[in-house]
Amino acid sequence: MKRVFYISDDLDDLELVEYELELSGISTPQIHVLSDNDAEVSSHHLHPIRSVMRNDVIHSTEIGAVIGVCAAVLVILAAYISGVTETTGWIPFIMLAIVILGFITWEGGLFGFQELHYQFRRFKRVLKSGKHVLMVDIEPSQEIMLANIIIAHDHLEPAGIGKSPPKWLINAHNHWHTMMHKMP
Repeated sequence: MKRVFYISDDLDDLELVEYELELSGISTPQIHVLSDNDAEVSSHHLHPIRSVMRNDVIHSTEIGAVIGVCAAVLVILAAYISGVTETTGWIPFIMLAIVILGFITWEGGLFGFQELHYQFRRFKRVLKSGKHVLMVDIEPSQEIMLANIIIAHDHLEPAGIGKSPPKWLINAHNHWHTMMHKMP
């Protein structure tokens, strides 16, 4: 799967595009709108990006974990090379390595709360200007259908391609969405 981005300043047109996409078989969890005005997006019955996915928490936490592992290895390596473990033992240095790993991973996540998701950073100026970004996660078999729908909407400006969430995650979201709408 891949994620296709389009820019528009017309939420009414985006609402129509989303409706046409859903009629053509693209599920609701595959379609999102990124905007600085989520209330207006919701009032048009569009699906805004959830705050957890809008921020870079997951990506920054992963980066923090990698840096934390490197720092923890350096602590263990420094303890081994210095020979201090022969007198004090390994326990204090292993505990220090675990604390450093946890702290740096946690700090990476906190940093991510403050940052726009790494895939959305290129749209900062577009969002500040009041425009909206339509994102559609598609499979290769859906590309022609998407192109046929998009071509009929002059207000959509192609804005590139990005990495889509894994297909299993979108399928799980589809099942959740279906289950929630069947409940009384």
